Formats: sequence, structure tokens, C-alpha cells
Amino acid sequence: MKTHDLLAIGLMTFALFLGAGNLIFPPSLGLEAGTNLFPAMVGFLITAVGLPAFTLIVLGRISNTHNLTKPLPNWLARTFWVALFTAIGPAFGMPRAVTVAYEMGIKPFVTTDHLLLFSILFSVLTLMLAFKPGRLVDCIGKVMTPLLILMLLALALAAIFSPLDFPQSPSADYQHGAITQGLIQGYMTMDAIAAVGFGWVIIQTINAKGITAPKAVANTALKVAMIYAVLMAGCYIAMGYVGATSASVAANATNGGEILARYVAGEFGVYGQWLLAAIIIMACLTTTVGLTNACAEYYKQTFNASFSITATIVVLLTGIIANFGLEQILTVSLPAILVLCPIAIALVLAALFFPANSGVSFTYITVLLTALGFGGLDALAILGKIPPSLDIPLSHSLPLYSAHASWFLPCLAVLVFNRILTVSKKPIMHINN
Repeated sequence: MKTHDLLAIGLMTFALFLGAGNLIFPPSLGLEAGTNLFPAMVGFLITAVGLPAFTLIVLGRISNTHNLTKPLPNWLARTFWVALFTAIGPAFGMPRAVTVAYEMGIKPFVTTDHLLLFSILFSVLTLMLAFKPGRLVDCIGKVMTPLLILMLLALALAAIFSPLDFPQSPSADYQHGAITQGLIQGYMTMDAIAAVGFGWVIIQTINAKGITAPKAVANTALKVAMIYAVLMAGCYIAMGYVGATSASVAANATNGGEILARYVAGEFGVYGQWLLAAIIIMACLTTTVGLTNACAEYYKQTFNASFSITATIVVLLTGIIANFGLEQILTVSLPAILVLCPIAIALVLAALFFPANSGVSFTYITVLLTALGFGGLDALAILGKIPPSLDIPLSHSLPLYSAHASWFLPCLAVLVFNRILTVSKKPIMHINN
């Protein structure tokens, strides 16, 4: 593959992941971490960048994203993929991007509610850009992403050379456990589950460039993941530093979006508001285009559905659901996202331990059920549904429960145990699809 094509795919990958949520988390972390920004950011980068990059690398190694669930019974594999693409697509991920783009990019400049009109225009533009999947690299990787990077660079340089304040003392959570808090915040970006969905787009894009041999796909995916990781890490570090130096203007801010808005207003004045609006809208647009493409590509490959019809339905549902408002979208869809994320990561780990052609469906089913059970427990804890009488004992007795990752060690134990059995050539139960 030519260098400029590889770079374009890497830029496209970065843009697909860079939604408004990714810009909002780091400023909030930076403000709270203060002088402990470095250890907090190390933890954040491990889960917010490391997990998605690891997922992309594993997907490249298995060459085809279908292989991620190939050892599962057909009905279970399809249930997983449909649930995943529904959640990150029209049910949650895409409507959230539309509403965030409106709330941060348009609403500050208008006096009346124009969400309906904005969602229509935004959806039409998304569909136009996604309608030609072969042009996705040209639209996003070669045009939109460089513009987005220039906008972010302007904000980062202003924060470095003309900071509004100095980092303050860290909040209570970041005084002694900055790395742990960073790990939790990075995990909550949920980019690991997005990586599984975007894998469809990235692998297809690599194949479209004539790279189809398994080893070549794996090597290209590795390079793409590295480009994504470097760019995303740089973005997170810059936004985290913006938050750490914004105490004078955002001391009482309640979320990262508010911190970012106040910072750019203080740094650039009215021009800063326009800059922020452009960054947010551009970031959300690249995400909705990528998700539309991923959803339509899955249904095209799996059910032989028309790409254009599927994309139109996905975007139409997105526009409708977006008008219910961000809070309602989060309330209804967040539990499913929180449960799907550990399942997706567990399947990626299973694909790393066991090749898709090994037929170890028992292992895949076991690790999926383990992730479902413990991931459901973590989801209830995140949503505040665990009673204190149970929450306190669990935090003391269940490893990683306080980090909302109690699923990880049980899933790893299942995989290691089955791997030992496989290596020792002991029989493993097989379940026919």
C-alpha cells in the first residue's frame, strides 16, 4: 500500500473515533486532576486509546470481522452484531452525536429551538457523505480530518503558549488514585465497542486498496492502529491540558463541554465560540458518517441488504430518535452499551487466544456469558442500581469492581483455563452451530 493511502486510512480512523464525547472527557479529567494530570492521563490513555487500538490490531489479525463471532452459534453471533450496530448506530451513538452537535455547535448562537431542522440537515449531509462507501477515505481521510486536526491544533497551541491559568491542586479522587481514575474515565469513553463496529469499515477500506492476504491485512491494520493511537493520544493530552489550565474560567463547570466552551471563549472570545462549534460539528459528522457506513456494510454482507436502503433507514431513525433529546437517549440506551462493551472486549480477547477456525465455540460461549453476567453487574453499579448493603461488600471482595471492570479477570481466567486445556490436548466440549 502506498504511504499516502495508508496515512489517509489512519486519518480516517482517527476521525471516525473522534466524536464530541472524546473532546469532552479529557477537559473534565484535566480540571479535576490538576497537578496530577500526568498520571491521570497515563491511565486514561491506556483504556481510551490502548483498548481501541488493541481491538483494531486483533481484528486485523483475524482478517475478517465476521471471524470475531464465527465460533459462536449463528443465531448468537447475529444477535450480538445486530445489538452492537443498533446500539452504536441509530439507537444511541448516532443520535447522541446529532444532539451534541446541536447543543454545542448551534444552540449557543440561537434563541429558539431548531433541533428538528438541524437534525434533518445533519442527517441529509451524513447520508450524502456515506452514500458512496468507496469515497469514504477521500471525504474523511483526505479532507475533513486534516481540517479537524488544524482546528484542534490551534486550540492546543493557544493552551500551551498562552494558558489562562496554571494547574491547581487535584480533587479528592485524583490525589492518591489518579491513574485508577484515569483508567475508569478512559474505559467510560466506550471506544472499545466502537472499535469493533468501525472494524467493518477499516477492514473493508484496506481490502478496497487491494490488500487481501491475511498477513498483509494484519500488518496494515497494525500501522493504521498506530497512526490512530498517536493522533488520538495527542488530542487527549492537549484537551486534558486545556482542562488543567482552565480553573480561572471553569471552576464551577459541571461537565467537559462547559469547560471547553468557557476556555475557548476566554482564549479567543467570540471567534473561539465559532471555532469550538466548527470542531464539534465536524467531529460529530465524521462519526455519524462512519457509523452509517459500518451499519449498512454489516447488513449488506450478512443479509444481502441494499447498502443505500439500509443507510437511508439508519439515518432516518437517527434523525427521529435525536429529537427525543440527549437525556432520554442516554436513559434508554446506556444500559445496553454498558453491557455490550465488556462482551465485545471479551470476544476480542477470545479471538486473540483462539483462532476463529479452531472450532472452540464452547470457549467463546463461556466467555460471552461470563462477560454478560459480570458486565451486567458493572452496568448496574455504574447506573447506581446496586443497593449500598451489596455495593460495599462487592467493592471489597470482587477484584476491579470499583473500577467497573469486574468482568475482566473472570473472562481472562476462562480463556487461560481453556487455553491450558487446548495446549495439553485435553478434549474440549464443542457445540454445533
